[in-house]
Parts: sequence; structure tokens; C-alpha cells
Amino acid sequence: MQIGLLTGGGDCPGLNAAIRAVVKRGLGEYGHSIMGFRNGWKGVVDGDILPLTRDKIRNTLPLGGTLLGTARYHPTKENGGIDAVLQVLEQERIEALICIGGDGTLHAASEVAAAGVKIVAIPKTIDNDVWGTDQSIGYHTAVNIATEAIDRIHTTAESHNRVMVIEVMGRTAGWIAVNAGIAGGAEIVLAPEEPFDMDKVVRFLTHRHRSHASFSIVVVAEGAQAVPGSSFEYTSATGKYGEIIGGAVGAAVSQEIAQRTGFDTRLTVLGHVQRGGSPTPTDRILGSRFGVAAVDAINADKSDVMTALIGEHVELVSLQEIAGKVKTVPAELLQVARALA
Repeated sequence: MQIGLLTGGGDCPGLNAAIRAVVKRGLGEYGHSIMGFRNGWKGVVDGDILPLTRDKIRNTLPLGGTLLGTARYHPTKENGGIDAVLQVLEQERIEALICIGGDGTLHAASEVAAAGVKIVAIPKTIDNDVWGTDQSIGYHTAVNIATEAIDRIHTTAESHNRVMVIEVMGRTAGWIAVNAGIAGGAEIVLAPEEPFDMDKVVRFLTHRHRSHASFSIVVVAEGAQAVPGSSFEYTSATGKYGEIIGGAVGAAVSQEIAQRTGFDTRLTVLGHVQRGGSPTPTDRILGSRFGVAAVDAINADKSDVMTALIGEHVELVSLQEIAGKVKTVPAELLQVARALA
């Protein structure tokens, strides 16, 4: 069988582990040919193919990024996009397609599956907001990076008696902000799940600095929003594909804190640092497990499904069931972040 493979959306650590596992399992166990498409769905439409052999995946396990490249291209949003995908798959005699991506890539995968193509998806996103799986590829590494950054910023904040605002990624869900905030000892965490009241933020910081501390750490997710109608109004700035402009909310929050409190306040935007670098062992293992499970699913004639980590086990869930859903941070975890202020 000839199997296509692509990585779409933003890059993250652990993608190469999944690619490597697909190739090793596909070639070694079943004798399939694995054809990689460069730059996500754009590569499928363009017919940009890279045959994947053992030589191509050698020494890629510890590498960040994706050896196939990626792009924020969604055939469902382009005129004739799905038809172009189907035409290339037929021309190249691709009998099944493994799609590694987040919500946009997986939505396109479900549409292609509905058109009759055998599809198995693998969830990846540092935001960890893909519904149906406890964890997505890249998330564990991103939290580690953010936590280490908070640890480093903590010492300089204390040395200079500053309020340090740290913006992390998280458009619709605050998994990185909440978990890195808890692990790094942040005083305040602002996440998309709970609109924040700037008046309360300022009162807390003022009381803290007057009573027992000379510094504070505020972690804010890029998708955090203020309470509607409150004294601080903020609307997220977005780009061409609906992505939130990095640094905008962090700048607004830090400026507001400085103006209202008079405290020396500085901003650090982690941005794409969270996506880059070598994956943690956890992400290498998760990517490897998902890659093996995806090939096994195709060999078992499964389609329109996604590999998912549920508890300690990798299972298959329906793409149709997760379509349009976002996995947000549970109230219990948000409460822990508040309790440790």
C-alpha cells in the first residue's frame, strides 16, 4: 500500500518522532511505501512529494520542527481545494493518508475522509486543545520551556523588585499558561477560560507588594480576555488566518498594571520559543506511539479516526465526534492556579 503523510499548521517538538514511527512501522512491519507531502495540505495540492525511506528519518528523533515542512493552508477554505487534493491523491496512487496537525488540519482531514479517502489523523499542538485526547504532541515540551522561562524570570524579577508579565501561547485554551504558571510559581494566571477583571488584578498586586513582597509574576495566555464591560477593555488582534497577534495582550496588560500601580513592570513574550528546540522524552514517546498506532489503524482498514491518548492507552476516536470542539482547561485546575496566588 502507498500511504501519504503530512504535517500541517504550526510546527512543534515531537513531529519528527511521529514521522519516524510511521515510516519504521509502515516499512518494517507491513512493507508499505510512505510518501511525505511537503508543507502540509499545500504540498498535497501542489503534488510536492518526498518519498520517505529509512535514510530520510535517520537521526531525526531528537530534532524539533518537521522534516516535511508545514504551512497554514486549509483546502476547505480554498476554491476547489478538496477537489485538488483528491486529484493529486488519485494521480499519485495514494491509498491512505496520515495527517498530523491541530484543529485546522484535522477539520480538513475529516472533509477529505467524507469524500472517500482513507484518513487517520494524529493530534499535535502545543496548545493541547484538541478534543478527544488527553495530550497532543508538542504540549509537554512547550510547558517545560515556559516553566523554565518563568523560573529564570523569577530571579530577575526579585532582584529588581518588578512585576514581570510573561505571555505564552494559547488562543482558545490556557493549558500552557495554567500549568506553567502553577509549576513556575506565578502569582496570577490569566487564561481564555476565565475573563479577567483588571481591577482585581491591580488590587491583588498592590496588596501583595505593600504587605509582604517586592515582586510578582503574571502569566497571560495570548487569548486571554477582559471581563466585558469592565474598566479595562481589550479585544484580541488577529491575523490573516484568524491567528492571534503575539505580544498584544501582554503589552496591554503590562502597560495597564504599570499605569495603575506605578510598579516597575516589564513584559516577556515567549512566542515561537515555545515551539522550537528538541522535544522532551515524553513528546518523543507520544509521537512514536501515535505514529505506530496510525499505521496499525490503516492496516486494519480504519478511516476517519484520530489517535488519542486516553489515560495510559492510545485509542482511536472518530474525527466526526471531535470536529468543532475545543478542549479547555477544567475548572479544578484553574482553581488550583488561583489558590496558589
